[in-house]
Amino acid sequence: MTLRDLIAAEARPERRRFRQAAALAALVGAASSLLLGLSGWFITGAALAGLAGPIAAQGFNYLLPSAGIRLLAILRTGSRYGERLTGHAAALRTMARVRGRLFLGSARSPAALALGTGEASSRLVQDVAAIEAGLVRRSTGWGLAASALSGAALICLGGVMALGSTMACLALAIGVCRAIAAGSERPARTSQHEAGLLKQQFAELAGARAELRCYGLEEWAARRMADRSRDFGEAQRRLTARAGLYEAVLGATLALAATGALFLAIPSGAAIAALTALAAAMTIDGAAPFVRDIAARASVRAAEARLDAMLTPASVRLPSHQSTAGPLRLASAGRIALTGPSGCGKTTLVEMLIGQRPLSPGVAALDGRDLAALSVPERRALFAWCPQDAMLLTGTVRDNLRLAAPGAGDEALWSALHDAALDDRVRQLGGLDLWIGEDGIRLSGGERRRLALARALLSPAPILLLDEPTEGLDATTEAQLVRRLDARLGRMRQGLLLVSHRTAPLALCAATLLAA
Repeated sequence: MTLRDLIAAEARPERRRFRQAAALAALVGAASSLLLGLSGWFITGAALAGLAGPIAAQGFNYLLPSAGIRLLAILRTGSRYGERLTGHAAALRTMARVRGRLFLGSARSPAALALGTGEASSRLVQDVAAIEAGLVRRSTGWGLAASALSGAALICLGGVMALGSTMACLALAIGVCRAIAAGSERPARTSQHEAGLLKQQFAELAGARAELRCYGLEEWAARRMADRSRDFGEAQRRLTARAGLYEAVLGATLALAATGALFLAIPSGAAIAALTALAAAMTIDGAAPFVRDIAARASVRAAEARLDAMLTPASVRLPSHQSTAGPLRLASAGRIALTGPSGCGKTTLVEMLIGQRPLSPGVAALDGRDLAALSVPERRALFAWCPQDAMLLTGTVRDNLRLAAPGAGDEALWSALHDAALDDRVRQLGGLDLWIGEDGIRLSGGERRRLALARALLSPAPILLLDEPTEGLDATTEAQLVRRLDARLGRMRQGLLLVSHRTAPLALCAATLLAA
């Protein structure tokens, strides 16, 4: 599913609100043109009546026009409020659902593996916001149409020539702005790309702040951020400079339309000429929201392309030197160790098994069934995975453990911590409600790894998939962990696929497969 298909599907429940926003935008456009035109006629007519003498002034009916002006002003204000309210509500509701689907899609897509944290957050926040604003502006076309029609009805009072002049100015404004927009694609893409790079660099440097302080590299990091900020600022400057062109075009054509309509309508009288000039000005001004939508379309298209890249499945091929010595044959309660030198593809194979990367036929089988024949969700349900660099969520020990088993009680949580050789340490630190901080910063490296292992142990999957589970542990803790894992696997009748460079964990496995 493409991003446009996704947005269309999620916007469907909001069709009523989008239609209301369009109707209200049309009402705003019509009321604005009629209000300014009527005001111009009323002020000019009242002035002429006053100059004509007391009798003419007394005969001038100012009650009906003034009531009409108030009505149109109230109607315009209320409609504009309603349009903003319904339009934003529809767009916000739509994109709230889209964000969740985007995150799900990016989490499942191998293409997202190449994105850093900062770049991914930039896309899910900044790019989604650009599309959200585009949805809010959906109603601008209706506002333009209503403004042009109501303006034309008033301008006709000043003559066909005045009407033709105004419509020509309106067409000129829209045409020139479309031409400007055609050249804004590259600046828009560059600006959004630079924003992602800036956020990515900040995330990387912020994550390494302890090392930067240790080696006295704070100034170096600050210069890196300043350079990246300058690149982003320059990209923004170029995009903003083009945005100023739209306002210049609108201002110039508005002045041209009003002046032309005024002179062409003079034969119809001063009051009608004033009405015609102001109606012409409001007709061009009514196109401003539509023109701003044209100006933003380049950014919206750039955002769509960046988000589409997160959703589009990428072809990830396992290089030949990273293949194993033969097909990986797993059994439900079997235990296999996967060993080999760094870089030979052990972790890549693990990622293929759990659907992080495409799995080719003949690479792995479980109980004689080719795993490539299973869907990704079916494959993932088979494995309880503890990766080499497992991430922990900001929260408590309990929060992190329950990711694998949301309904698990405290007894099951403590059992998993015991089998991961971490229960005593968690009790010392404060128990299951211990706040571990961002990515478990309050824990040591070995403690974070064992907490991730305990989380995997809580999963009901038939096969435990461990990538370097004892890395960074001292020999005593490692031996204790191996004994407890052996007991748990036997008790739970759970299979094991182990990736390890260390000797001690290999005792858990009955067979060893050497990766080539």
